[in-house]
Amino acid sequence: MKRISVFLFIVLLSGQVFAQNWKPITANVSFKIKHALGASATGYFTGFVGGIDFNSANLNTASIRASVNTATIDTDNSLRDKVIKGADYFDIEKYPKISMVSTKIEKGAKANEFIGTFNLTIKNSTKSIKLPFNFIESNGKGTFTASFPINRLDYGVGGKSSMLGDVATVTIKLNTQL
Repeated sequence: MKRISVFLFIVLLSGQVFAQNWKPITANVSFKIKHALGASATGYFTGFVGGIDFNSANLNTASIRASVNTATIDTDNSLRDKVIKGADYFDIEKYPKISMVSTKIEKGAKANEFIGTFNLTIKNSTKSIKLPFNFIESNGKGTFTASFPINRLDYGVGGKSSMLGDVATVTIKLNTQL
């Protein structure tokens, strides 16, 4: 009987290190890119959908899957939005979402810092990227934050231009709960 109790205790305790399923409560996905004459253009996507299985004590079982709806892009300029939703940029009719799927997650150098390797798909291009992110957990709530550069030309989003920079900085903030 004592063996069974010890075994059950170990099984219950080991459950603490398996992946935890975090449900997104709010999501902010924004971007900034150099524009004409040194100005910057900013915008954001809504329509976030994601699945986050993550426990910082056991990264071997961690996985993050996320996507945004390309039709939700908003730069606070309806004329610009119409152009970038078109075939030359995001081609939202043909490619309705941008997606990311983790292939590996590692501990970073600092507390709460992690480095994820993700397959990022924009339009018909999928590339492996390394994405540093932070995760802070408190009382069953967690916040994931990341900021990283993406070269839009690598994904066929627009062409070479003297009016628009090649690299956009993407910022993601997810508030989640268990």
